[in-house]
Amino acid sequence: MKVLLSAAALLSVLCAATLAFAGSDDAKWVAKCISDNKDAKVSIEVVTKYCTCMNNKMDDNETLSITAWEKTHPTEQAACDKESGWTK
Repeated sequence: MKVLLSAAALLSVLCAATLAFAGSDDAKWVAKCISDNKDAKVSIEVVTKYCTCMNNKMDDNETLSITAWEKTHPTEQAACDKESGWTK
């Protein structure tokens, strides 16, 4: 279990680092989304793709977290579910 958590943390850091060019704020929101979905029954790669997709659909001036924003944007949520592979 510790190995899985360590791997997930490392992957999150690497993903956040790749988002750094888009702004540290984006990386922070994606990392929070990944954390919010830590108990999801899908792989960390799928969660990371989903969170990145949702972040990219949000306006740069949005103040809601991805987790809060997705609740009010079902069309975007469905698109990112499909794009990430969360749902088929």
